[in-house]
Formats: sequence, C-alpha cells, structure tokens
Amino acid sequence: MRALTAGGLVAALGVGVGLWASDGDDSAPAGSAAGQQTSQGVSTGDRRTVAAATPSASPTPTRSYPLSTAPRTIPAVRTHTAARGPGWRPASRYRVVVSDPRLADEGRLIAGELGMTYAGQQGDSRIGDLRLTLGGSGDAESYAMTVRQGRITVSGPSDAGVFYGTRTLKQEVRQGGTAPEGVVRDAPAKPQRAFSLDIARKYFSPGWIEDRVRELGDLKYNQLALHFSDDQAFRIESATHPEIVAREHLTKAQVKEIVALAAERHITVVPEIDSPGHLGAVLAAHPELQLRNVNGVATRGAIDISKDASAKLVDDLLGEYAGLFPGGQWHLGGDEYQALTVSSPAASYPQLANAARQRYGPGAGVADLATGWLNDRAETVRAHDRTMRVWNDGFFRDTTVKPASDLVVAYWTGKEIGARTPDEYLSAGRKVLNYNDEYLYYVLGEPQTFVYPTGQRIYEQWTPRVLRHTTAVSSRYDAQILGGSFSVWCDLANSQTQEQVAAGIRMPLRATAQKLWDARTPSMSWTQFKTLAGRLG
Repeated sequence: MRALTAGGLVAALGVGVGLWASDGDDSAPAGSAAGQQTSQGVSTGDRRTVAAATPSASPTPTRSYPLSTAPRTIPAVRTHTAARGPGWRPASRYRVVVSDPRLADEGRLIAGELGMTYAGQQGDSRIGDLRLTLGGSGDAESYAMTVRQGRITVSGPSDAGVFYGTRTLKQEVRQGGTAPEGVVRDAPAKPQRAFSLDIARKYFSPGWIEDRVRELGDLKYNQLALHFSDDQAFRIESATHPEIVAREHLTKAQVKEIVALAAERHITVVPEIDSPGHLGAVLAAHPELQLRNVNGVATRGAIDISKDASAKLVDDLLGEYAGLFPGGQWHLGGDEYQALTVSSPAASYPQLANAARQRYGPGAGVADLATGWLNDRAETVRAHDRTMRVWNDGFFRDTTVKPASDLVVAYWTGKEIGARTPDEYLSAGRKVLNYNDEYLYYVLGEPQTFVYPTGQRIYEQWTPRVLRHTTAVSSRYDAQILGGSFSVWCDLANSQTQEQVAAGIRMPLRATAQKLWDARTPSMSWTQFKTLAGRLG
C-alpha cells in the first residue's frame, strides 16, 4: 500500500478537457438563445462562448411554459441549452428504443431503472420515447441529450458516451421526476476516473464490490483498481500458484462476474500485483525467495530480485491474471522496496549489488536492479497489450537503467526517501495519475499521520493538478495529468466494517467524481452539493 510503512472506456494518453458530442442535430429547442443558455458553474462570458459555438434553429416556441433550468447532477453537466416545454417524465407505457444493437445493454439498463419498456430497434417515433443513438463526433465519452416535444434522445460517438447520458437522465428523474426541456451537452475533463480498493489487507465480499461498481457507474467513474496482493494476503484464486491464496478470497468466477458488471457500466477493472515489495503473502509460501540482508535477517514483504526463480514466480502470476482482467490497464506497483530504504543497500544486500553489476556493468547499483526488475515485469505485461502504471517511489534518481518510457506515474506521495516533486516527472514528459495521499487516501484506522478524507475538503480544495500536498502544478502540465483515483487502503483492517467503509467514502467519491469530470470551479457551495447528493441517493 501506499502508507509509508505499509502502503470503460479509457481514453488515450494525453487527453485534457474533452469535447462534447455533436449528434448531427444541433438545433436547440424552442425558446433557445445565447442569453438563455445555462450551465452549472459557467460564467456569463463562458455562456456566451458556449452559445456562440452551438448553432440554434428552433421549432415554434411554446410560451405557455417557463424557460427550463439546467439539471442538477453529480457530476455537473457541462452545458444546458434552455427551452420552453413540459420536459419529459418516464412512464411504464413509454419505450426505450435504440438505433444500434450495440446499445442494447444501455437500453435495457435504463429501461429497468426507469420502469419503462425496452423495445430494441424501432423505426417509428412515439410520444414518450427515449431513443439511444450512436453518431456524431467529439470526445468518445461525450454525449448530447435532447428533450423536445415529449420525446428524449441521448446520442454520443460511442456506447460509453450514451451510457453517461443515461446516468444524467437517471439523476434528473430521481431528483425531480422530470428531465427539463432543452439540450445537455457533456464530456469529461479527465479520461481516467478511478476508485482503488485494497482487497488484500481486508476481504470485501463480491456483493459489496458489485454495489460499488453500480455506484461508480452512476457517478461516471471508468476504472476500478483492485490491489489484491500484499503482505497480509493474496485474495484471488490462482491456478498457477494455489499455495499463495488466502482462505478468504474471491474465486475467479466471482471476479469474472465483477468484471462483466463493470464492463456493462463502462468501467475497466485494473489489477495490481505489487512487486518487488509488498509480496509477503506470496513469500510465506515461498520462503526460499525471501530477501535477506547480509546477516540473514528477512526483509518484510521483499522478494530477492537477484534470483531467476523470483522473476518466474511473479511472471507466472502476471500472465495468469492477464486472462482474468481483459481491460487495457495494469498496475505494476513498484513502491517501498525495503532494500532501498537502508543507508547502504549494497552493503546490506551484497547479493543484489553483485547481480546489478553482473547484469548492468561495474557502475550499476541496487536501484538499477530494481528498475530493471520493473522493466522486465512491464515487458511481461506489455505482451498482453496493456498500459502500465507504477507508483512514483518506484522510479529512482541517477540510475544507469532507465524506467521504460511507457510507464505512467501513479503519484501518491512526496514523503518517501529521496522524494521527487511531480514536476520532475512531468517536465520529463511522463504521463501522471493523481493519487494524492493528502486528499484521496482513505486509510482504515488512520495510522501514522493519515486522517479520513472528507468530501468537503476534496470539493473545495483539490483539483487533478494538486498532485502532492496542497499545491497545484503549472497548468501547462494539465494534458499530461490523465486523471486520478480515490483510494481505500486497509492498513488496520478491522477498524471499520464494509458498511462503514461504504458510508465513509460516499461523499468523498462524489466530490472526486465532480472534480475529475468537470474542470470548472463548482457553482454550488459544499452545503448545496451535499444536499443534492442526499436527494439523488
């Protein structure tokens, strides 16, 4: 884990603020005009800019209705073009229809949630229809939602964008019963929006994890990271090394169900087998691979990376679980290798120093060997066509061996030995994910200096550019910051029950979702945001 002594559709790297979908029908509803366009948190000048970029050609105005107001959702929608009309309310006699069979999952889901009839592909149009369509251009996760003349259409360039449109609709209906007349255009600010869960130190039931998947989907998250191997336990069934698996664990069948549910909600499940540290549970079954210092004392959680058998064991696991987790993302870990926390790694671990010199030359050291270890593990995972991330303290200064260029920095702390600022990674061109332990770490039992994060602090102070402590990096790096993750770590596993964890992370998850989806300063106060969250459930 990332404590100091303990520790969907995913867009391409380098994407910043997204472009919202154009569905090929840019005509605004009745009564729309530049002065009537509204969006949550957009200034008057911004409204004019958005309105100018959105062509308007209106049907005959219906003046018997007041001008609609923007929906209030979590996260907030980017823009809403107001119109006059009754809006749209679901009814059991109304249909959900799709333009493409690829939208069947989205159609069935929203039909069930709103108590409507799923009718599949239909060529006719009826009053009350909710139509889901693929088309247009823009960010793949963007969507447009049009409420007009008793009908509603959600369109997007991909099924993910359409899904997010249905999440907005679900919240609109849950809050007020009616989706307001007009057009919503929406897209995420950041392409990677994650929740990370430590299931190694604490067992979480499949049902609890599935409930979080549903919650994450409704909040427009697109990643669930599972840290399932650590010193305390290895929590997923293994065919290649069944001897390492804890008594209380997830079966592969259960994991497949979680992965399938996540895929239906456009969430990628990202596995993490941390190495070369945090392998205590694996090493309990393989003591011959335990790292020992010059005096023969075992180093907790650390595998001896001078041994070929160590690499084979971890590669066996990486290859096995690549088949279980088919998404395009992988976490290699790489943090807190205890051999590198002593004053003289070469003196304390001569076998590592010798192996480094043999492989990389007379000037190489233990940090070179550790960097080479991660590069080798990256090569194993790269063969499965994954994009890989590594904890920031898995990157070392002044080494002969350089980390692979395609490794994304998972920046979680600036407290480690030899800590480097985010700017050092960003100025070198690295892509970065924000795991800031100052705001985004929910560590059970609040060990050391950790305190449970609050949604209010995230909502009012944090942004994706606040990577370390409380200071934001320069805006010139914004495109390199791919997104972020709110994380639960279970250092003192019995400090809270599953139910307490779910309650404790509820508002922090919503605040993080808001800040990853919408780059603007929130328009609502924290009190208003919290009240809205209560209404939305």
